[in-house]
Amino acid sequence: MPLTRRNLAIVPADHPGLALMHSEMARQCPDALATLAAAATAATIATALRASPRLVLYGMGGSHHVNRMVEPLYREAGIDARAMSASEALMAPLPAANRVALFVSQSGESGEIIDLLRLPWTDRRFALTLNAGSTLGRGTEGAIVACGGPENAFAATRSIVLTIAMHAAILSALGQDQAALRAVLAKDQAADIAALDTALAACDVVVFAGRHVQQGVAESAALSLMELSRVPAIGFETGQFRHGPFEFLRPGLGIVLLRSAGPDQSAIAPIAAATIAAGCMTAVLDAGQGDLPAGCLRIKLARNEGLAAAASMLLTLQRLNIAVALRRIPHAIGTPLRTTKVTV
Repeated sequence: MPLTRRNLAIVPADHPGLALMHSEMARQCPDALATLAAAATAATIATALRASPRLVLYGMGGSHHVNRMVEPLYREAGIDARAMSASEALMAPLPAANRVALFVSQSGESGEIIDLLRLPWTDRRFALTLNAGSTLGRGTEGAIVACGGPENAFAATRSIVLTIAMHAAILSALGQDQAALRAVLAKDQAADIAALDTALAACDVVVFAGRHVQQGVAESAALSLMELSRVPAIGFETGQFRHGPFEFLRPGLGIVLLRSAGPDQSAIAPIAAATIAAGCMTAVLDAGQGDLPAGCLRIKLARNEGLAAAASMLLTLQRLNIAVALRRIPHAIGTPLRTTKVTV
């Protein structure tokens, strides 16, 4: 169900960080819809991409994972797109070329992003951020600034959804229809995760895996689970998951596969069959259709692909990761022990 201020009371008083997260989640979808409607700079970026259809997406942490979600969609729009972590670009910058660079930082103050901005550039530089007054917000040719201001919670929730919306505004300006994404955001509904939470209670490690857009969703979900519940988790591109990591499959391992109605749809059932055979608890967050093997827990979502599927999965995974944390962390969920909101 949509998260509103009425049910914020379910947050225990000794979890102030979680209360902040719930507050952010209660407004993430309205803010995302407003961002999609108001992102005038998206047309400027789309025009620059049509003139020079090469794009590099720079980010760190959750921003980089969203860049991984949208990377294949830019390519489908005819753009030669690649997502790079800003730290990788600092160590080995791309050769000078006529291209567009999108710097993505929810805070606008990520240390690696700021260091990257200081390097000499031939690219046309644009920014996606939640903070108009940040170094990034003021430091490029133009910025899309998400509606609603910066995120206050430590673990990225609303900021992930808003970063999807900022990219969606550009993709819309490039001709990709985002009506299905708007419908998901307007509905603002998560699937029931109680059965999956119960199944994961016996698992000491969790793997999320998806292909195409869902690769970035898997990576984002793993990061969020580690931040909130301190459970070892990893996000894989599904093809990469099959090439080697299968050697660590065993009982006690939780596998959460992500399936949309897009190009990734046919790749999931064979992976699920293999992980079930290895004794792993296997679940599919399913926005596609088709049979799944016996023994697979299916969490059914509305049929969607692209960013609409990604958004519906993320809204559900936010609730799942909080539920896992509530089982494992006695107090101060969402309050970091060893990291900060902005890493410099």
